[in-house]
Amino acid sequence: MIRSCLYVPGTRPDRLTGALTRGADVVIADLEDAVAPGDKVAARTTVAAWLADLPAPPAQRWVRVNSDTLADDIAAVALPGLAGLVLPKLDDPATLDHVDALLADLEADRGLPPSSIAVAPLIESANGVLNAPAIARGPRVGRLQLGEADLSADLGVTLGPTGLELLYARSRIILASAGAGLPGAVGPVWTAIDDLDGLRRSSLELKDLGFRARSVIHPKHIEIVNEVFTPGAAEVERARRVVADYDRALAEGRGAIRDATGTMIDEAMVRSARDLLDAVDDDAATSA
Repeated sequence: MIRSCLYVPGTRPDRLTGALTRGADVVIADLEDAVAPGDKVAARTTVAAWLADLPAPPAQRWVRVNSDTLADDIAAVALPGLAGLVLPKLDDPATLDHVDALLADLEADRGLPPSSIAVAPLIESANGVLNAPAIARGPRVGRLQLGEADLSADLGVTLGPTGLELLYARSRIILASAGAGLPGAVGPVWTAIDDLDGLRRSSLELKDLGFRARSVIHPKHIEIVNEVFTPGAAEVERARRVVADYDRALAEGRGAIRDATGTMIDEAMVRSARDLLDAVDDDAATSA
């Protein structure tokens, strides 16, 4: 289960190594915004060494590449330790076909399993939001991410504390993900580093909208984000009860039932319950 994605500058080998033990589900080595223009080439070398030299870590290792040096960045980091690529400012679905071809050649040349490297398009523009349904169906796409700083600038929006100004964009990302059969999208970072109450409130709002994970830029945010996006024991137990009650009803020839609280349970509710249980069970199997 992916709940938290921690961005770490690709120029900091000490932070990259330490980040793997901070509790994030994904560590994203950043070659883009966190790296000064003059340090981009050196960052590729640092990140490649981080990917190649470490044993299997407790967190997945991803890399955010640059849109203007896409091929060079991908060639540098398409290594056995790489789980996926974050593709920033992705607004044209055709880019995904190009990336897929690049990765297919590199996987073949380097003895990697075919399609072993996933991609996560980062939606950060008006065109990205409008094209989200097509982007979500692109090759290798594991899930969508939403970047609201660049999106706000592109739209001329001043983002308030609730993020209501970008409600349409957030909902469209969720709809595009669901329509393509992807897991719930990864929500945007919280930039007020020390406002942990605001982080929790904002994360709960994103979860209610349908996001199932969140990017973070500071390790102190990981625990709260993991807690918010981890199904609670009561939620899991209710899901198990819903599935069991519904299966029993079907065996008795009934298609819908009421639970102990009088709430109707039908196939749509059961599908959500099964999705939750699948995520929990997959996470338990991975941890075992």
